[in-house]
Amino acid sequence: MRIGKRKVALVGTGMVGMSYAYAMLNQNVCDEMVLIDLNKKRAEGEAMDLNHGLAFSGSNMNIYSGEYEDCRDADIVAICAGVAQKPGETRMDLLKRNAAVFRSIIQPVTESGFNGIFLVATNPVDIMARITCDLSGFNSRRVIGTGTTLDTARLRYLLGEYLQADPRNVHAYVMGEHGDSEFVPWSQAMFATSPILELCEQGDGEICSQKLDEIAEEVRGAAYKIVEAKNATYYGIGMAMTRITKAILGDEHSVLTVSAGLRGEYGQRDVFAGVPSIINQDGVQRVLTLSLSEEEQKRFAESCQLLRENYKGILDDNS
Repeated sequence: MRIGKRKVALVGTGMVGMSYAYAMLNQNVCDEMVLIDLNKKRAEGEAMDLNHGLAFSGSNMNIYSGEYEDCRDADIVAICAGVAQKPGETRMDLLKRNAAVFRSIIQPVTESGFNGIFLVATNPVDIMARITCDLSGFNSRRVIGTGTTLDTARLRYLLGEYLQADPRNVHAYVMGEHGDSEFVPWSQAMFATSPILELCEQGDGEICSQKLDEIAEEVRGAAYKIVEAKNATYYGIGMAMTRITKAILGDEHSVLTVSAGLRGEYGQRDVFAGVPSIINQDGVQRVLTLSLSEEEQKRFAESCQLLRENYKGILDDNS
């Protein structure tokens, strides 16, 4: 990573991409941001709109629309581009179409000479992160999916409400696929320095355990509820992307549940999945291996296997 000017290239100026760009501007995360989109006029308009708010942001960010060549000296290329699911379209068909979109993106980005970190938000994010890694040829530690970062934030918010505590003092994670097979390893959940399962035993016991199950289910179904109400989700994931970007550009060594390539951690390989990871200027410094229970280890393995099977389907049809 270059010392000095912090540059981010954003590919895809839809609602997710622009929620990210808006959060980046308001938090003054980088010095330079280039917006890239197939619809060049849209990218130009979005850059203009953001620039008109610079005077109110306290930021000196240089924002402009550009081309893939502008990725050459970027620290991060954030990908929010993709196609929406059509009525009656299967998840696998959507995957194939998004894989084609990514082929049209990754090649010109890497040909520009880009040597930074890919940050992927396009869904299904775990599979799209792996596609990015394979198409780019990058070390897997330099490809990061947003993973279960947002799910983890939702979990901590709901736990904070239940415990009547600041969510920042709740330490719990959502792991696995960013999707239906994700799960909460309750054995690792803490409130300050107290295990949440122990707090349950000391308090309402069975009632508390039932509430934890309800919270996990609410986290898993949150996106469906939001989509039903407003057709899409974008603010939360835009802010999650911003948090990951800050960890990279600030060389923070922060622990975030990103979608990372596994190299034997938890007994898993050849898959990207949401796991607590240390994030710094090099991307994923390392994946943290939590002491999961036998049941939790099984659920994580099942989630990873599902992701592998879906990815294999894409490769088979696009070989």
